[in-house]
Amino acid sequence: ITEAKGERIESVFMVVDETTREEAFDSIEMVLRTGRAVSMSSNVILMKRGGKEILINKSAAPIHDRSGQVTGIVLVFHDVSREGQYAARLSYQASHDALTGLINRHEFEHHLSQALKSATRFRRSHSLLYLDLDQFKVVNDTCGHAAGDDLMRRIGALIRARLGKEAIVARLGGDEFGVLLENSPLEHATQVAEDLRQSINDFRFSWMAMPFTVGASIGVVCIAEGTFTMEEVLRAADAACYMAKEKGRNRVNVYRADDTEVSSRQGEMEWVTRIQRALDENRLRLFSQQIISLRQPSKHNTHCEVLLRMLDEQGELVPPARFIPAAEKYGLMPAIDRWVVTNAFNSYASLAAKSRALPIQTCSINLSGKSINEDSFLEFLREQATIAGVPYSAFCFEVTETAAVENLPKAVNFIEQLRALGCRFSLDDFGVGMSSFGYLKHLPVDYLKIDGGFVKDMLEDPIDKAMVEAINDIGHVMGKKTIAEFAENTAIVDVLREMGVDYAQGFGVAKPVPFGAAPGLALTPRSFGDKSASIRQRDTDERDTAKGNASTAKAEGSD
Repeated sequence: ITEAKGERIESVFMVVDETTREEAFDSIEMVLRTGRAVSMSSNVILMKRGGKEILINKSAAPIHDRSGQVTGIVLVFHDVSREGQYAARLSYQASHDALTGLINRHEFEHHLSQALKSATRFRRSHSLLYLDLDQFKVVNDTCGHAAGDDLMRRIGALIRARLGKEAIVARLGGDEFGVLLENSPLEHATQVAEDLRQSINDFRFSWMAMPFTVGASIGVVCIAEGTFTMEEVLRAADAACYMAKEKGRNRVNVYRADDTEVSSRQGEMEWVTRIQRALDENRLRLFSQQIISLRQPSKHNTHCEVLLRMLDEQGELVPPARFIPAAEKYGLMPAIDRWVVTNAFNSYASLAAKSRALPIQTCSINLSGKSINEDSFLEFLREQATIAGVPYSAFCFEVTETAAVENLPKAVNFIEQLRALGCRFSLDDFGVGMSSFGYLKHLPVDYLKIDGGFVKDMLEDPIDKAMVEAINDIGHVMGKKTIAEFAENTAIVDVLREMGVDYAQGFGVAKPVPFGAAPGLALTPRSFGDKSASIRQRDTDERDTAKGNASTAKAEGSD
């Protein structure tokens, strides 16, 4: 107090703006001029002797005498350094990855957005690198998550050290990293990517005396004027990185707009988004296709297979060949399977409640390999059957040969548990595998569905015909019923009957109709609008090319 007495207030109490570092406005002068209290509640720094800085809130209020004149001023300031540190810490945590200390995806996208704007506004050329580690899963599965976390930290530090201030580096999630090279033409970015790939390849990771070699697949995209939106550039980079993996891993792949492989990958990624949105908005639709007995023909629709279609954003029906491959590749099949099972059970229950004589005695539902290998799926299926109140004996589940042999013990256990409840099983697409007959001995299925690729051409190709006969004979020897897919016309149906095949399915028998409609009816405008004819044509056009693998809604022409 003694030292301050007689000194000017600004020499004793010097405050500056935290951002500009300029002298803050004089609150005392403001009080004297207005006669009212004023405050500065943020971004003010008190400069102490010796250079120490303290973040403060300050306020000033007038002291009035009895006549209302200002006779003095009370100056109050509060040290908010701790609160400021806390806010700074929160801001850092919101923009940085906790594991590696690199910026996170959200912050990276902010920088990328600015780069896209400058590319358009100032005609600058930037480059984006998208990295995916090739051996991370091996380390994680072999040594545990602690080892995986340590590997991520080390790789993050390696990338940051290797690129220095030249680049903006982020961990985008999992084992994926993003690098933004500003004002970097494609040729330079490609060399940077190759050097970085080599550095990661030379890195040796060791955990508990176990050595690991790590590689990186890197996609490179040049950001030039007006080339991309944010979503497009990230999708292009991801697609280029994916192609680096597809071509052998541990390599650099540069995005080219005319690259058909990358375009295909981008198309699949777009379908992933569209499928997820369709699930969220309940835009999937169930159809069914009749399966007829060739030995005991019946006028009643006693056996059918449930098929899947999707309504696009404009209300158009989309056949499964368009979206099932992407769903299989990117892990959406379990979610789709659950939707199909739930809605098929509920639809069946609704049909049963409306009809005294049940119109469908056997309802076949396709299941993907991912679902039958999922521990929780069996319990989910039981729960849905209980909720819908449907008999297990009314349902037959179809699994492809490929899906079944992927994890044979698990598939056998899944099938046996559901058969014990009364369900039946079909082995779908039988004959396309290399060891079909050998695996058949271990799979407790009721039906063999002869792969349609053999059936549709068997009238012209004697080898295909011989395959159909062989599969039918072996199936009968093993006590299983046979179903021929792709029975495209009456001539094929007649030959199948002569062979002794038990059932037939295909356009020569009946076309798909909305689930619950009368068998054999084509889609009508009343069912799904005036666009139905184009859907029928599209289904027909795709019958020779669209063949799904282990899909809930098969994409073959017989559908």
